[in-house]
Amino acid sequence: MTDTGEAMQKLEVLSRSPLFEMLSTPELEFVADLSRPRRYAVGEIVFEEGELGDSLFVIVDGEVEVLRKNVSGELRVLTSLHAPAFFGEMSLIDKEYRSATVRAKTEAVLLHLTAENLALFRKQYRDGFTFLVINIARVLSGRLRDANQRLTARL
Repeated sequence: MTDTGEAMQKLEVLSRSPLFEMLSTPELEFVADLSRPRRYAVGEIVFEEGELGDSLFVIVDGEVEVLRKNVSGELRVLTSLHAPAFFGEMSLIDKEYRSATVRAKTEAVLLHLTAENLALFRKQYRDGFTFLVINIARVLSGRLRDANQRLTARL
């Protein structure tokens, strides 16, 4: 793929992701330029529960599974995610260790954004960064509501 083709694909994926809702075209272009594509084979681990995290990922293509160890130490699938979803944001916010393992369910292409990338974005586009943080909060709130419903269904 040409650099121009890759840039266009990044921009298209980012513009569809809930993480980047309300961002302007120049803001999206800046983030697209900062992001780095990563390719994962089926079954390959993106990151493991307990690792220190300083980045997030946006799914370009394919599907990933979010897993957590149960009390017996066995990995259990919590959910599956596909484009244009994102994951890994919790460690950026709370500076804690990864709360789950993420593994490629199919071959997957992900865009990787580090805390350093987002700091550069914040310096260049304060309003865009504010929207990004609001979007993270919105998605986390939705995930918490879903988790509450699943827990309530078990009671």
